[in-house]
This record gives sequence, structure tokens and C-alpha cells, in this order.
Amino acid sequence: MRKEAVVLATVTTVAVVAVLEETSTLNMLVSYAASLPKGDEKGLYYGLNLRGTNFLILCARLGGRNEPISDLYRKEISIPPNVLSGTSQELFDYIAVELAKFVSEHPPDDTLDAPEREKKLGFTVSYPVDQAAASSGSAIKWKSFSANDTVEKALINDINRALEKHGLKFRVFSLVDDTVGNLAGGRYYNNGIVASVTLAMGSNAAYVEPNEAVPKWQGPMPSSNSGELVINTEWGNFNCSDLPVTEFDSSLDSESSNPGCRIFEKLTSAMYLGEIVRRVLLKMAQETALFGDVVPPKLATPYQLRSPDMAAMHQDTSEDHGVVGEKLKENLGITNSTPMVREVVAEVCDIVAERGARLAGAGIVGIIKKLGRIESRKSVVTVEGGLYEHYRVFRNYLHSSVWEMLGSDHSDNVVIEHSHGGSGAGAVFLAACQNTKSF
Repeated sequence: MRKEAVVLATVTTVAVVAVLEETSTLNMLVSYAASLPKGDEKGLYYGLNLRGTNFLILCARLGGRNEPISDLYRKEISIPPNVLSGTSQELFDYIAVELAKFVSEHPPDDTLDAPEREKKLGFTVSYPVDQAAASSGSAIKWKSFSANDTVEKALINDINRALEKHGLKFRVFSLVDDTVGNLAGGRYYNNGIVASVTLAMGSNAAYVEPNEAVPKWQGPMPSSNSGELVINTEWGNFNCSDLPVTEFDSSLDSESSNPGCRIFEKLTSAMYLGEIVRRVLLKMAQETALFGDVVPPKLATPYQLRSPDMAAMHQDTSEDHGVVGEKLKENLGITNSTPMVREVVAEVCDIVAERGARLAGAGIVGIIKKLGRIESRKSVVTVEGGLYEHYRVFRNYLHSSVWEMLGSDHSDNVVIEHSHGGSGAGAVFLAACQNTKSF
């Protein structure tokens, strides 16, 4: 698997240097979050995390270095279908109304926060965003939304107009991907973090790059810039002939809503791992009668097996693989599995999980290699997402593959840790690092 690390590192380098040219399958994006937290930020901060069909509103009081976060509140709100299919302004109006309700329930403390000042609102999204300026952004591809006037518009201006319209003294300063938000959250706790990785329903990574290595930035650097910029790799788009793509991956891709796109994500994310296992089991059932003479109908149904079910089967350590049997019955209608058949199913899960974890590990090593930090400097990588957090065997394979690719001489130079704050919390940290004084 060292080969994957070298290939990804090479493509990453080409994508950064040839920033505006379409010469790479990595659509790497400069994040215009001009600074990252230092850990000494104090005050009450608010954030928004816009997802596929819902959004999360958060607020938290930061106490500065070595102080725990307090007054942490979060509220998840579903977006009505008519808003999902409407205009971007209708969407932002809806968000502004809900934010106003949230702020009234969790207002700033007048004894600690200066309410007359305009509040910075962190805004993260769970899909790629290409930012053309510090105060504007355009969605490259929206997941679940059909807000048809959103693409190529100055989204942040629309958001801020909606906030002002509804009497909210907030200002959104940048619109960034979740993974960039996770990097900001990691930096609040540990200044040694150089990259963040998301391994959930999607797969992505962001890392910190010196200004001089990012020719994509046009115009003067922001006054608050610290000499480094955050790069959103969008590594889910990575694809090349060296990736270990099988017939099962190819059929999954061709039948997907985005054939030919996000191949690396289809090998490494929770959205697809369970489906790959199902396709392997289906072929085994058809060609070897693994589950009897009749192929179970549910086994032929796409996405009938989810990654959490795959993880449960894979991590079943009982002698008769009882959990495997339960999941086969529950999800695929297979009631007659033997311990031997269940062992085969667990082995398929192991193969698919190990490949995905090792490829994600190759991506991490590729980033560290691009930064030139493998041999001489310690690097910390923060990882967020349910696939990493809840799938223990996947997580172990990821760690061991990174250490293997680094080699015994350098394995201690890279530390992988779970992200702080939970999903969406990065928006709060992004708001905080734009102003080290409380509101």
C-alpha cells in the first residue's frame, strides 16, 4: 500500500502547484478562513452547520487555554421540502428565523459579552464550497438541495442579508467545508495539528499550507493571516489507475447518481462500504450458492446493507458469529446461515474495511509527505466521523497502515487523534478565531 501513498502525494502536489488548471482529479480548494484558533479564545460564540436535509445551530462558551468549554448547546433542525426545493434566499430566511429563536433561548451574558457588538457567526457546510473571496462563496455541488440560484452566487452576501432582515446582529465571514471546521476545532486544543480528516458518509481531508505554497490565492493576504492557509483537498474526487478498484466498485459507480465522480470516496466512506459488501455477497450467492439454492431477494436490493451493520458483523467476536447471523436475518432476510457461512461474511467485511482504511491512511501519509514533515517534524492529524469513531476495526487498520507506510524510523512522527467537539462544532471555533475578544 506504499504505492497508494506515493501516488496520492504526487497528485496532491500537482493539484496545489497547478491550482487553477484542470490537471488533477483532486479539486483542491483554498479555504478563506484567514486564521485558525490559537487556544486562547474566550467568549460565547455561535455556529451553523448546514447539512443535506437539516442544519445544526450551536453555541459554546470558550474559556481560553486549558479551560473546558462550557454552556454548549446544539439544536438540529429539519429543512422543509418546499424550502429544499426553493431559492437560496428562502433557505437562508428559514435559517435566520430558526437562529433568532435559538439565540433568544441561549442569549449572550451581558456581564461577560458585549451585546452591542456585531457577532461573528461561523458557518460550515457538509459539502464542497469554492470560495472566491473572504466574504463570498459558491457551492460546487450541493447534496440534497435544488436551490437553483445558489451555484455561482455570492452565498455569504445572501446569508448576511437574511440575518440583517430578521434583526440578527451576526455576520458570516466565511463559508467552509465541515473538514475545515474540524481542523479549526483541533487547532483550539492542539496547535500541532496540521491536517483534519473526515471519515463519515463522505470522505475528505484539509491541511495547513504555507502562504507561498498556495498560488491560487489572488490579491493581498488578509491582515489577520498567520502565514498559512487551509487547503480543502476534496480527496473524495481522487481517482487514478493505481487505485485497487474491483468489478464491485465499478458496478456501484456506474449505477450511482454521480458515475465517474468521487471514486476515492466510494472506496473509503460509510455511504458505500456496506454496499460493496452486499455486492460481493450477492455474487457469491449467485455463483457458489453461499446462502442456498435460491438467492435471497433482499440481497439483490441496493443499499440494503448499511455500514453500521457491516461494522457490527465484522466486530462480532463470538464463537458462532451470532451477531452476523442476526444482521443477515434482519437486513437481508437470510434465516439459515451456518457458522461457516457467517465466518465467510465476516471475512468479506474484513477485506472491504481493511482496503478502505488503508487507502484513507495512504491519503494521510500523502498529505504529510507533501508537507515535507515525515522525517523531521511531529505532525498531529485529527479525524472526525462515525466511520472512524464507531468502527473500531476500521480505525485500527487506519492507524496500523499509516505506521506501516511511514516505516519504523518515522512512525512516531505522525499522531492520529479523534476530533473534539462533535460534528458541526467547528463552526463555533471558526467564529472564535476571527476575534480573540468576547462579544
